[in-house]
Amino acid sequence: MTAPVQIRIEAGPHPRKDCPLYCASPAGLDHRRHYALQDGRGRRLPVQILAPGTAEAKLFFVLPVLPARQSRTYSLVPSNRPRRVLELIEHHDTLDVLSNGKLFTTLHTGSQWVRPFLYPLNGPTGSSLTRSWPIAPGPEGESTDHPHQKSFWTAWGDLSGCNNWSDSEHGHGSIRCRTREVCVAGPLLARIRLQLDWLTEKGKRQLDECRELTFYQLPGQNSLLDLQITFSACHGAVTFADTKEGGLCSLRVACAMEGTRGGSIVNAYGGSGEEETWGKRAPWCDYSGRLPDGEAGVCIMDNPDNYCYPTYWHVRNYGLMTANPFGLSYFHQDKSRDGSMTLAAGQQCTFRYRVFCHRGDTHEAAVAERFLDYIHPPKVTLES
Repeated sequence: MTAPVQIRIEAGPHPRKDCPLYCASPAGLDHRRHYALQDGRGRRLPVQILAPGTAEAKLFFVLPVLPARQSRTYSLVPSNRPRRVLELIEHHDTLDVLSNGKLFTTLHTGSQWVRPFLYPLNGPTGSSLTRSWPIAPGPEGESTDHPHQKSFWTAWGDLSGCNNWSDSEHGHGSIRCRTREVCVAGPLLARIRLQLDWLTEKGKRQLDECRELTFYQLPGQNSLLDLQITFSACHGAVTFADTKEGGLCSLRVACAMEGTRGGSIVNAYGGSGEEETWGKRAPWCDYSGRLPDGEAGVCIMDNPDNYCYPTYWHVRNYGLMTANPFGLSYFHQDKSRDGSMTLAAGQQCTFRYRVFCHRGDTHEAAVAERFLDYIHPPKVTLES
């Protein structure tokens, strides 16, 4: 780095908080060193270099706070390793994601499970935001319905006639992990890539899936992860048939957060509770409630580039929340509304979602503003 490099961030019309940002990496950086962005008052933001030494190299950082319509300029300076870091610990059929030495989540891909999932999904209060049963012992009185709803997962109930949603009924399909790869393992951002096979009940491959999970180290107590799933019809045409029994980004919240136990469901349009959110379209849906150590919640955010945006929501007072873009005939209670999507042989389709784990309820966590961070991020300009 032969000349001073400055990075200007413009908030635009929205207030920003804990916002992941990227910009092109300047030429000449020594990727073996650590860097930071330093403002005019000497405050520093840690930086991680992604794809170092390549034409696609980027700087990644998290903007803590920037009020609406304000800007801030930082200088890129050498620094020490960040104090707050992400860690990935690999085991045979699990992978732990740690934030500041504490477990955030574990990826489960073992053959003893019908499909991969994340559990626990620990929130800012320290408790899991998702149900323990049937994965692990849970609190007394925890609900034990719908055993296929395992914490955080992807599944579909009618894939060209195959039920790949349930796992206790006769004749269900499965999703098997072919490979697991750590793509990025840095202090601020970590990414895992899974190559998955969607199989019929007889073990025949129906669909290939590439699933990427990206985890972010935020400066506060909240957490973010991004889910990207790419379906490839490598074994002939396949149809995601119209059914309510399915979800591409699915959560079963902790029992203390369930709507039946005082929890709250809120969508982007102000819909509240199952009656106003189930089967409705919205850019995001949030589920919150009081855990043993405080109020917390989790939000799924749809992406404007996704098929059928804004998605429909299969969300229930008993604790299920999932993005379902195909179940139109059920949500409209009209069998003439067919929401099925067919991938022709060789065709691909990608879906992206952000999951926001937060302290407080929907309003206290400013979920609507965090969604704008996702779809309309601040403008970042590299200057020198």
